[in-house]
Order: sequence, then C-alpha cells, then structure tokens
Amino acid sequence: MPHPTDDIIRAMQSPTSEDQKEIQKAYEVAKVAHGTELRRSGEPYITHPHAIALTLAKLGMDRDTIIAGILHDTLEDTQLTAEEIEKQFDATVRFLVEGVTKLSKLKYRGLERHVESLRRLFVATASDVRVIIIKLADRLHNMETIEFVDPVKRNRIALETQEVYVPIAERLGIGVIKSRLEDLAFKILEPEQYKEMTRFLTERGENEKEALDKALNDLKKALAEAGMRNFHTEARIKNAHSFAAKLARKGNDPDKVYDMFAIRLIVPSVSDCYRALGIIHNIWRPLPGRMKDYIANPKPNGYRSLHTTIITPHKVIIEIQIRSEEMQEESKFGIAAHFIYKNQKKAKETGAAAWAKRMIPSLMKVSRKNDGDEVVSGAPGPQWLKELHLVAEHFEEDEAFREALKEDFFAERMFVFTPKGDVIDLPVGATPVDFAYAVHSDIGNSMVAAKANGKIIPLDHPLHNGNIVEILRKKNAKPNKKWLEFVKTSGAKHHIRAATKQK
Repeated sequence: MPHPTDDIIRAMQSPTSEDQKEIQKAYEVAKVAHGTELRRSGEPYITHPHAIALTLAKLGMDRDTIIAGILHDTLEDTQLTAEEIEKQFDATVRFLVEGVTKLSKLKYRGLERHVESLRRLFVATASDVRVIIIKLADRLHNMETIEFVDPVKRNRIALETQEVYVPIAERLGIGVIKSRLEDLAFKILEPEQYKEMTRFLTERGENEKEALDKALNDLKKALAEAGMRNFHTEARIKNAHSFAAKLARKGNDPDKVYDMFAIRLIVPSVSDCYRALGIIHNIWRPLPGRMKDYIANPKPNGYRSLHTTIITPHKVIIEIQIRSEEMQEESKFGIAAHFIYKNQKKAKETGAAAWAKRMIPSLMKVSRKNDGDEVVSGAPGPQWLKELHLVAEHFEEDEAFREALKEDFFAERMFVFTPKGDVIDLPVGATPVDFAYAVHSDIGNSMVAAKANGKIIPLDHPLHNGNIVEILRKKNAKPNKKWLEFVKTSGAKHHIRAATKQK
C-alpha cells in the first residue's frame, strides 16, 4: 500500500528501512496533530510539512532533519509538546524543531523589527546550520504558494525573502534554493520588470536555440573525438532576477551579459575538467579575460568550477562551466549536499568530507565510544555564522547591527591570500586592516604596515580579489582610532574599539 511519504524516501540518499519507518511515523504524528487545519489554499495543512520534507530529502539532508521538517510547525500550531517529540523521536529532533519554532515567532514588521529579527535569527541558527536549512525549505514552499496570501502581507514576505533568505542561501552555497527564492521574490516585488525579463530571456532563448543546439553537438563531438566518453551536459538560461541585476550593471546592454546562456559540462574528475577546457579552447575562440578557475580558487561559499566564455561561429556568446559530479552537487545543494553526520567514520577525508570541512571549520568535538565509533558533539555551522553570532552580541544598537550586515556579511565577497596561501574571505572594498583582523586580532592590534603582491600599500587601500597580503608588525604597536574611518568589517571595528578603549 503506497504511503504519502514514499516520494520523500525515494528522494533520500540511500535510505534505510529505519529511515522509512521513522519518517512515516513523523508524518502520521504531524497529520494527527494538525488535524483538520487547512492552508489558505484550502489544502490540508499536512501538504506544507510534506513539501518541506521533500525539499530536505532532495538536498541530501539526514533523517533527523527531514523529521524535524515534518514536525516544524507542531509546537507553535498544535497541542504536541517538545517532551512528546523527544520521547517519540530523539533529543536531536526536538532541538531542531525548537530551533525552527523560535525563528517562526519572529515577525517582519518593518525596518526596526526587521533588524531585531535578523539578530535573533542568526544567534539562534549559528548553533546548528540544519535549523536554517529547514527554514529555507519552509520559506521556499511559502513563496511557491504565496498567491493565496493577501497583497500587503505578500509584499512583506517577498521583501523579507529578498533581504534575508536569499543572502543566507547564497552564503550557504545552496544555489538551487537561492535562485528560486530570488525569482519568486522578484515576481512579487517588481512584477512588470519580472515579466519583461522573463519575456526577453524566453524570446532570446528561442531565437538562439538552433545555434545553442549546434554548439552543444559540436562540444560533444569534440570531446568524443578526443577520447572523452564519460560526461554529460546541461544547458541553462540565466534566471530572471540574476539577469536583471547584471543587465543594470552592464548599462542595460544585453549583449554585454556574457553568461546569459551557459552549458554545464560534468566530467568524472578534476583532471578531466582541465583536459576538457583545453579541448573547448581548441574548437572555439575564448573571450579574453573571461577564464575563471574556481577549482584552484574556490568562492568563499565553497563553489568550485572552471568557467570560460566562448564565441561560436554563429556569433553567439556562451559561458561554459566545467565541473566534476561532486562539484555539480555542491553548486546546487551547497552545505546541505555534503553534511558531516554523527558517524564521521563513514566519511572519507577526500571528496564530500573534505569539502564539508572547508565549509565547517573545527566547530565540532569528536569523542570515541568504547566500540571505536567516533561521535560528534556540538553543532556544526559555517564560520561566518559563528562570527555573526559574536557580532550580534557586541552591537547593542539596531543601526550598528544593520550596518554590519549590509557592509560585511551580506556584501559582495572577495578572497585574498596570506603569504602561506590561506584564503581569507572579505567583503569587496576591505582594507589591509580588515585582512589583519580577519587573520587574528593580535595581528591587527600590532600591525604597522602592509604589502599586497610584494609592494607596500597604504592601510586604507582597498584590497582586490586574489591579492597576496603580508602584514608587517611591531611588538609595541597599537591600533589607531582613525582606522575606524575606513575599515569595512564589523569584526575589525569591534577589535579596534576594544583596543583603543583599553589604551
């Protein structure tokens, strides 16, 4: 007999019979708890937690997270208690449901309340990133069914989605949710521009379809002739919001948006990526300056791929993105794709686990049971969430916290390098002082000068993507209060204020 959760089980990564049993139980518990409650669409309420659980399963999340997604509204909307959830499932499920419930009580009521909500949102979720992933899945389904909400509330939800949830999804690298939320919010907030962008992209795609198909076939043929057989391709047109934003940056000239059309080439290994790049450049002329190696230099959210932009004989400009299967999963599902669960023994040090460790620095304590299994305690979460947690505690005024969010955590990011090759993630426009404090507060407090790519630069000089930065220090040096006039990161501001106040 089919069960309503069968599609959730099918979407999971290698589900066990125990997974199926527990998820079915959670569904039945939620269904009974919500009873005859209906959504605004008139559907039974259980359709909402079901949709969330399905999204979480597709993201590759574990059983506890999927169960928490099914039960996420029960504490707030039903008679079910946290104690009952723990008794029927476990303490982890209870913890996750309580975390989501805490966030659900935060209501977006304009700018002042919004900032307070942001602070509490991040402070609550920095302890376990799974809570925010459940919230992203929850927001995605709410946005997909937003036509049933009254117009005033609809705009508020869409604005909150655009200002809060899209940047979070982007920083966590969950591209599949980020782009969907982006377009859904865009459709509500700027309906005319959304229609215009969608219409333009559809028409341009139809006009160039023949040339795109020809390019795809030429690529497959060239790869096969070079002996590469194990690959597959995807074609994509830029999503409406992303295209609109880039169009505005390019002076509203669509011919300057070089990644309107993209072909994704997925190959087995990293060496195959570079080999394929050589084959591509052998058959098409690459656009100068448009080759980007995000494998050697991943983006701050973990994204890895090779990008090159070529011009076909039909004068169509196409961006080709070359990546391995693992990189493809990362680009779509981000941190959710390769989560480190309680039994680290099952994860290899290469591939998924290595990527997850880049995204989740040493935030978990590992102990060993008598049977030899490793047990992870403490809650995983990206370092930038931990940093924002600390910043939230130090900014008492809403205005200061809002500026910290705008100028630092949600700003456009770049990466610069230490002389040893370590990557430091900073907002665009950050200075050597920001860099120094990002490495360590002691380095910032004792710096006297800085070099970028071997040359001395002023301390207020904006760094650029890819710079190799060296900080020159003196033992008795002290921070200068004037640094506050040009530093960009909230962490640097906090340490400078603390040090100068102490002095």
